[in-house]
Amino acid sequence: MNLNQVTLPTKNMEQAIAFYQLLGLKLIVDSRPRYARFECPEGDSTFSLHQVDQWQTDPGTSIYFECGNLDEKVEELQKEGVIFDAPITDQSWLWREARLRDPDGNHLILYLAGTNRKNPPWRIGGS
Repeated sequence: MNLNQVTLPTKNMEQAIAFYQLLGLKLIVDSRPRYARFECPEGDSTFSLHQVDQWQTDPGTSIYFECGNLDEKVEELQKEGVIFDAPITDQSWLWREARLRDPDGNHLILYLAGTNRKNPPWRIGGS
């Protein structure tokens, strides 16, 4: 089994598309005003947005995007005016993370984990 995509709701499709393109995702399906889909710049995963008129619940999902050049990416986004909720922080689970929100308030984490992403020292059964 392979994760295909994650889909988030948006109340402003234009603003959301611009934001995710700024993060570096490539728009591959443009069915505005209801739907947009992106390819991630690395790997085989995709990401999509769907238009909603109102929130059903508070966005409680966090989306993690791994960046091999985390420090440079965060600096680049800050220069573009993106505001981060938390700066790059070395976490106890051996990841470096910077936290932000998209224009709809969805939680995003840009991170760098390397081999610790799937093979931390405490992995069950070893790596």
